[in-house]
Amino acid sequence: MELDWSTFVLEIVNFLVLVWILTRFLYKPVLKVIGERKASIDKALTASEQVRAEAEALRQQYESRLGDWEREKERARSQLIEELTAERARSMAALRIQLDQERERARVVEERRAREVIQRAEETAITQGGQFAARLLSRLTGPELEAKIIDLFLADLQKLPDDRLQAIQTNVSGEEALLKVTSAFPLTPPQREALLGMLKKLTGQEVVCEFLDDKSLLAGVRISVGPWLLCADLQGELGFFAEAARRGN
Repeated sequence: MELDWSTFVLEIVNFLVLVWILTRFLYKPVLKVIGERKASIDKALTASEQVRAEAEALRQQYESRLGDWEREKERARSQLIEELTAERARSMAALRIQLDQERERARVVEERRAREVIQRAEETAITQGGQFAARLLSRLTGPELEAKIIDLFLADLQKLPDDRLQAIQTNVSGEEALLKVTSAFPLTPPQREALLGMLKKLTGQEVVCEFLDDKSLLAGVRISVGPWLLCADLQGELGFFAEAARRGN
């Protein structure tokens, strides 16, 4: 069989033309479609991967926030427990203080009430004792007891300190002094003379005495020397005793 080179060349040309036609109108569109499809798939995969990454980030963020929230919740719970414990302790302390104050007020009120009861009882006893002493002394008083009181009074006047004497003399100096001598019983002339002489010595000048009687003195005398009042009587002593007893209580 003899090779026809022209036919062979023509067949080669036809083959090349066919290859070009297939490449131009079949392979390239198919490859283009395949490339576009692959690009679309890659784009979708990229988008899907991005969505997955975003979802993973959101998941991690959610888990982180959930953990933070759990920790914050636990911290808030612990803080609330601490605050409640502290508030309970403060409330209990305030309640104890209030109870202590109430007990102290009750104790003070009770002590005051007890003191008042005791004071009233003591005042009643002092008053009754003074009344009893006054009744008893009123039976024992007489000119004889008064004379003894006057003698003691004259002896005490002789012992007055100099500053007291000077104060008395200052208040009655300058003119003849008018003194009032009050006694429970009428004074005898010797008693009046003794008192008058002592008063002249005390004032350092002539004096005029007005002698008065007052049964309420029980026994003894009271002498008004200017603003001074010299007392030596049972009534004054009883009053002084009662007042001293009250102050002592």
